[in-house]
Amino acid sequence: MLDGGALVTVPDAGLVEPLRRALRGGLGRDGVDLPRLSERLEVREVLGPATLAYVDADAFVPCHVGADVEPLTLGDPEVGGLLAAVSEQDADESGLAEVGSAVWVVRAGGEVVAAAGYRTWLDTAAHLSVLTAEGFRGRGLARAVASAAVADALGAGLLPQWRARPEASRRVARALGFRELGSQVSLRVER
Repeated sequence: MLDGGALVTVPDAGLVEPLRRALRGGLGRDGVDLPRLSERLEVREVLGPATLAYVDADAFVPCHVGADVEPLTLGDPEVGGLLAAVSEQDADESGLAEVGSAVWVVRAGGEVVAAAGYRTWLDTAAHLSVLTAEGFRGRGLARAVASAAVADALGAGLLPQWRARPEASRRVARALGFRELGSQVSLRVER
């Protein structure tokens, strides 16, 4: 749901009509009415809902904490070290393994403990991915690395997008000036 509207995608054309029929009456004012939708579709898995937030150059609030942020190239093994050091759920939630940009990092003791980058969608949006090692959370490091990634995306003429479920992630986005404008939910349905 984004600003009162819904965008629905399916992996193949065979699901268009069944999903269209199921969605009639399955969308509430605040998003997908999952119990009602589950009565009409055989839902196997639900991911979300997650908030969708956006920021433009005028609303962006850069972070200037004392952390030294440096860029690494895409695929740098040190970013892989951070991904391996956190839970699989945290790594997946961050989306950091899927970025296409440089990755901005903060180190502690020589090791990468926070990182952020983005994936470009449709040559217009920069979908942010941010991850901080568990023992280093709550220190402003996510905000510092995300700020660098957002500044790069804006410099490239992209619209930064932040998708988040955890409240801590949503707080980081709001601190950088992101405004929550919608939500996203993904369903895996039985065919």
